[in-house]
Amino acid sequence: MAMFSRRKKDDSAEVEPATTSAPTPSGEPEPAPAPTPDPAVEAEHATERGPAPASPAVGISTSSFRGLGVQQPPARPTFMPPPAEAPAPSETVPGLKDNVLLRHALSELTAESKPQDLIHIGRALLQGHLFLRVKGDARALLAAGKELPLGVAILNDQQYVLAYASGAALQASVTGDGDADTSAMGQPVLTVLRYVMGGTYGGLIIDHASAPHRAILPRPFIERLLASVDPELTVKTLLAGERTPETAAVVAAALATAPVWVAVNTDADQRTGIAETRLPDGRRYLELYSHPVEIAGTARGDQSAALPVEKLAHLLRTDEEITGVIVDPAGPWIQIERADLGPVLAQEGTEG
Repeated sequence: MAMFSRRKKDDSAEVEPATTSAPTPSGEPEPAPAPTPDPAVEAEHATERGPAPASPAVGISTSSFRGLGVQQPPARPTFMPPPAEAPAPSETVPGLKDNVLLRHALSELTAESKPQDLIHIGRALLQGHLFLRVKGDARALLAAGKELPLGVAILNDQQYVLAYASGAALQASVTGDGDADTSAMGQPVLTVLRYVMGGTYGGLIIDHASAPHRAILPRPFIERLLASVDPELTVKTLLAGERTPETAAVVAAALATAPVWVAVNTDADQRTGIAETRLPDGRRYLELYSHPVEIAGTARGDQSAALPVEKLAHLLRTDEEITGVIVDPAGPWIQIERADLGPVLAQEGTEG
């Protein structure tokens, strides 16, 4: 899917404080001392690392979803899925709660990163918060009713907002410029992305002082992320959180109201269908996705299609051989059995 753009790796960027106001604080991690931005930022994209080595099994099934064909193409080979659970919460700097999924995705970047890596950064980005850098004392500025000047990078004559996934990334900036007359402010990721899109910024740079573990998110990519996002990030938040015996039931209930997508593709015989995970013992799990970027994250070349809950319920009712669903197979993922999908099956509607 063309959800990203590329830039030359020899671009450079100068950094200067922004003069526009930052997003309003909303109870995320407390402000903490941090330096002003690095005076030079190389333009390196988080770009493609190739097919995820741990993609789940995929079977293209068309007999269970009207409007996508009536044949039954053969299943694709079976692979082990990636880890189901997100990394444990951590603070690389005491008092600053890291965005662990984003930090992990950034840690896998190399100087030879490829376009698919940007997809994985986008996936991780939507499950947590970001830190912004403010020139001066954020608390004092807010108390005085003043605007919060953000750190930005000038890249190709455009301003890019600087943000950070962890306390360690902030420390790297401290080491880089030594200016402690700034503070860090934690904000929900959607607040930050909407702030970027609400201005004339060219995009977002994450962990700019941590090369090669940094990423540039161009404005068109952010626009694609926001275009299909669940405003509450309900499913993503649940999958990124701590797992309990009740998690599957809670996610199942969320599927009854949150938007979901399926992966659509055609086989060599041009038969079209939606992706399933098929286990060696014959069990079939429909793959559901919390955002189209999750489908791109499987690196299989599938297209995304929105699946209203009424159609999902109809599909499950009319194909009783579907064992359950797997949500966000590229990880963090969860497997939900048919017996736990009561909130979805209870939905009424036409088959469409």
